[in-house]
Amino acid sequence: QHHHHHHHPASLEEVRTLWIGDLQFWVDESYLNSCFAHTGELVSIKIIRNKITGLPEGYGFVEFVSHAAAERILQTYNGTPMPGTEQMFRLNWASFGAGERHNDPGPDHSIFVGDLAPDVTDYLLQETFRAHYPSVRGAKVVTDPNTGRSKGYGFVKFSDETERNRAMTEMNGVYCSTRAMRISAATPKKTTGFQQQYAVPKGLIPLL
Repeated sequence: QHHHHHHHPASLEEVRTLWIGDLQFWVDESYLNSCFAHTGELVSIKIIRNKITGLPEGYGFVEFVSHAAAERILQTYNGTPMPGTEQMFRLNWASFGAGERHNDPGPDHSIFVGDLAPDVTDYLLQETFRAHYPSVRGAKVVTDPNTGRSKGYGFVKFSDETERNRAMTEMNGVYCSTRAMRISAATPKKTTGFQQQYAVPKGLIPLL
């Protein structure tokens, strides 16, 4: 059933699969099964492995019986310790960024969000905006690759430019978790290495 993964769910309500990341090399399906099976709502687990070496790539997908079940798991487990480890569960909706990275049809209307409280997750950031702007397509909190901790800023992606422009003014200074957010334009990352270096810092200049 994996060859038609280009089917984009018509709505978020259809999405029942969570992406799970930051997995240690020893984590396998049976370990994850032991984490979620007791919910009684688990359908399948797939850890993505390197086609050549067969070693896990550090992420996978966990499918549940319904969107509501997946949402409950996301809320309950994301950011909590994985049993028997020091590692935190890192979960997100699987629909976010699935295949969009390579062939995004439209331009990316993103904003840069700074001053985020340390406990803000991708999901919380996304929902904070999606409550007001239905065109929010996802959110990403930038984390330190070594510690997995939030660097205190992130991006929110919209499919509608007018909503994105409204969000830049309307959501600036609005609280997400315990801190007021600071919003500025996200510089689209071009592939030229030179611009890439400036993609984030530009947004960090204090707004005058």
